[in-house]
Amino acid sequence: MISDTEFEQLIEKYNYSYKPKEIIKGKVVGYDGNCVLVDINAKTSAKCPINEVLMSKEQDIKDILKLNEEYDFVINSFEDEDGVFYLSHRKVMLSHNLEKLEEKFKNDEVVLGSIISIVKGGVCVSVMGVKGFVPSSQLKTEETKIGQELELKILALDMNKNNFVLSNKKVYQESIENVKKEILDKVELNMVVKGRVVRITDFGAFVDIGGIDALLPLSQISWSWIDNPNDVLELGEKIDVEIIGIDKEKQRISLSLKSLEENPWLEAKEKLEIDKKIKGKVVRIKPFGAFVEVYPKVEGLLNKYQLQEYKKKHNKDLIEQDEIDVVIKKIDIENQKINLDLD
Repeated sequence: MISDTEFEQLIEKYNYSYKPKEIIKGKVVGYDGNCVLVDINAKTSAKCPINEVLMSKEQDIKDILKLNEEYDFVINSFEDEDGVFYLSHRKVMLSHNLEKLEEKFKNDEVVLGSIISIVKGGVCVSVMGVKGFVPSSQLKTEETKIGQELELKILALDMNKNNFVLSNKKVYQESIENVKKEILDKVELNMVVKGRVVRITDFGAFVDIGGIDALLPLSQISWSWIDNPNDVLELGEKIDVEIIGIDKEKQRISLSLKSLEENPWLEAKEKLEIDKKIKGKVVRIKPFGAFVEVYPKVEGLLNKYQLQEYKKKHNKDLIEQDEIDVVIKKIDIENQKINLDLD
């Protein structure tokens, strides 16, 4: 039988009033399946589920919460009917890590993040266990995959508004600016350089020529008409290009791919004559007329009235790939225009 003093000590030992969200100290006393057993001086050991411990799948729970060591925990719930409290160690670590991230944000420091998902408009990353977002415009590369690690700088951090935005591009911004300046000081008009296609748009393609993305306009890709740059170029493709424009103030460079080929219009000048009948192939139909290839990569125009005349005469419309006899009525080599008439 215990004494009155021992009974009072026992009551005092278990006289607690823990509340959810309260931070307490607890000692790891064992591991039970998917839970860590923690002594918090309650009636029975509290439980901390594995998902309330691990910050990433690669971690080992026994390395984070070591046996017989004391750690901080957050009360996740009131004790259940068996007198068991459920705890979270992860929330404590997240709170500490958020403080560290806020300090890194103030000091404009680089942090390391791992891609956890790829979503519309960018990628979601885990930085010290905290989920953040990197917009596509802030990624240095378009090639991303789950698990890939990125060096990042924090653009915004307000977890109350669920606003944690980072930039991969900003990490390299200073060095990129230095590289751009070096390239702009080095390049000259008509210089041929090697580049890699890094982005394709409706109006052309952007080519990395050693640290600066230069524009290859749609009109400079080929002497032949192309509707979509994807028909000619592939992302990541390495090509030789000629520099045809430099704007150092705006840090812009314009390129040409077709200038590295023989100008077919100069050859056509020697072959084509006014009033000469020639067989051509319809390559494009537009509301104002049809473009007919009369020499390799050289096109002339039949206007819409001539198309109407053709339909009356042949009882059908001209379509792309049709071969047709035409007569050359006007040649303007300088502006690369040829007017055609029906034979």
